[in-house]
Amino acid sequence: MSGRLVTLEGGEGAGKSTLLAGLREHFAHAGIDLLYTREPGGTPVGEAIRALVLDPMHRGIAAETELLLMFAARAQLVREVLRPALDAGRWVLCDRFTDASYAYQGGGRGVDVARIAELERLATGGLKPDLTLLLDLPVAHGRARAGQRGDADRIEAERDDFFERVRATYRARAEAEPERFRVIDAGLPPERVLQAALAAIDELRGRDAA
Repeated sequence: MSGRLVTLEGGEGAGKSTLLAGLREHFAHAGIDLLYTREPGGTPVGEAIRALVLDPMHRGIAAETELLLMFAARAQLVREVLRPALDAGRWVLCDRFTDASYAYQGGGRGVDVARIAELERLATGGLKPDLTLLLDLPVAHGRARAGQRGDADRIEAERDDFFERVRATYRARAEAEPERFRVIDAGLPPERVLQAALAAIDELRGRDAA
């Protein structure tokens, strides 16, 4: 039986790293074998692209260049990590996936959605998440949290209006695909956010067992 792909999405400072750490601890204690990966990254090629894309020294990267780099990393991740794991029946938890390109390069940068969809078909070969956990938080709150982490990377250094567009795009995608998305209030205490994420994952596991 094929595995399942669960993706984690959200704006800057939404608490994805905190939630990911909680999920890893929970499933490790439960003896459940989940593969964890991230975007851009997850492979040697992807990690090299990540370093390039996020480096604040490269502020002049064009929106189209950024988009192509993100999908290049994604294409490698799908073929080297995601497809083999899913075909082997493993569950995968991925920190960001294609929704991030629609939100950041589409909503944030203004790249034509049709261009993104075309690259999605090429890079993913039709692979879509079975469940997407969207951590939703007002931009001002998220930016305040992110500011406590130290130096901002190239994307974190964008202005508030950029992140407002990112958030609006994420929320619109969640509204359009309610069966796949679970929107979680990222302003809740971390333990409540973890409980909500686990409930959504347990629901998906229960559907598989039914």
